[in-house]
Amino acid sequence: MSPSQESVYSDYEAETSQTSKLIKKFKETPFVPIGMGGFAAVVAYGLYKLKHRGDMKMSLHLIHMRVAAQGFAVGALTCGMYGM
Repeated sequence: MSPSQESVYSDYEAETSQTSKLIKKFKETPFVPIGMGGFAAVVAYGLYKLKHRGDMKMSLHLIHMRVAAQGFAVGALTCGMYGM
């Protein structure tokens, strides 16, 4: 290896990993992952209930699920802002 490649490699090792950066960010702002998890849960529930929506139109069902998912995410972020 040339000296320039060794210095780049040592700089890369000195940096923290992506996982540790992500964990650090989640500890700094805990309501972001809560909002993301709630958003994913509402989307999963909406996909599950898609078969059993009865006579409701597909577009109306999707609009309701989108509003619920966005509402959960915005609500979690709002609670986080008031908590700080």
